Amino acid sequence: MAKKYFYITVLFLFLFSFGAVAQENKGIASGKEAIEGLNIYPNPASADRIYITTAKPAQSKEVEIFDVLGKKILQATLTSKELNISGLTPGVYIIKIKEGDATATRKLIVK
Repeated sequence: MAKKYFYITVLFLFLFSFGAVAQENKGIASGKEAIEGLNIYPNPASADRIYITTAKPAQSKEVEIFDVLGKKILQATLTSKELNISGLTPGVYIIKIKEGDATATRKLIVK
């Protein structure tokens, strides 16, 4: 009987130690920098365009828009701050922006 309790205790310690490691790494970035001064407006978007501005306006931005299932809907490279989203149907999207080595992901709502 004591042997069963010992194995159950070892099993719980083993499982909880993996949970603690996963929680510790949760806040660590994946080595990517954040985009300084990133601003996406209007959000929620009701027009055919959104504007993406950063602290480095002269640098080009690679933009990808995904639906909530992870399917890539739109991909564009911006040299200005304006992005045409007229092809998007109303809904919730994930927008991923890459500027140099920096990357950011945000939620975009289209009305």
